Amino acid sequence: MTIIYDKIAVIGVGLIGASIALAARRAGLTSNITGCEIDSGKAAEIEKLGLVDHVTTDAVAAVQDADLVVMAVPVGALGDLAAKIVPAMKPGAVLTDTGSTKRSVLRDVDPHISGAIHWLPSHPLAGTEHSGPAAGFAELFDGRYWLLLPREVPEDEVVRFESFVAAMGSVSERMDADYHDKVLALTSHLPHLIAYTIVGTAVDLEGQLKNDVIRFSASGFRDFTRIAASDPVMWRDVFINNDEAVLEMLQRFSEDLSYLQRAIRWGEKDKLETLFSRTREIRRSIIDAGQS
Repeated sequence: MTIIYDKIAVIGVGLIGASIALAARRAGLTSNITGCEIDSGKAAEIEKLGLVDHVTTDAVAAVQDADLVVMAVPVGALGDLAAKIVPAMKPGAVLTDTGSTKRSVLRDVDPHISGAIHWLPSHPLAGTEHSGPAAGFAELFDGRYWLLLPREVPEDEVVRFESFVAAMGSVSERMDADYHDKVLALTSHLPHLIAYTIVGTAVDLEGQLKNDVIRFSASGFRDFTRIAASDPVMWRDVFINNDEAVLEMLQRFSEDLSYLQRAIRWGEKDKLETLFSRTREIRRSIIDAGQS
């Protein structure tokens, strides 16, 4: 593959950041990757794993001369991070993020952007329940969508980043912030909220019943526990920063749940079967789209 960005700086080398470094290296898209973690223990782990070419605990030092800077930190930390690193970035460099909310990211980062750099918010729709540097793997983005918010970035720079994303195995899609947050509220944020709630209900059960729920977990509950094992700091920030869209989808879900509750109470078999048939088709559509 052709080098697209000579030097890449990844700020936050957890699951997503480490996977970007590994995927970019696998595809030969860069000649130098610098990783930054403010935690010295994590920095040592990154160095030991050989995830990047250089490791530092100083974000300002990490972005020096970088052609692409990736902020792969929780969305609540993006504003402060941008304030630190943007003045140190070289003119013409591209700045992006991997955050799961976008209106809050624009709100927090935009005030710190100078006209000398290209600010291109983005969001890879990929992940696992694991976190930390050792969780990363090069194939994480294969076949997954990577959403971009081009806004006022020159078209050639957007196309360049899309080429970078494609070479790492992703399919890029352009989207605006409001629409992004509504879509993700239903496809990602609400399912996580439900999973955290269901697992939390199990935690609050009395002793023997809780033990048996854990011991005899069927596949459905196991799936919920997998989702609920995701990074708590990241998801705390997601819900706080996408509250409007999440609450809107939560209200819709509550209304649908009430409908289902009435159908069960009154033994309305036709309503239950109709609902379950409709939702089964959604699963088939996801499989057909290659996102299962």
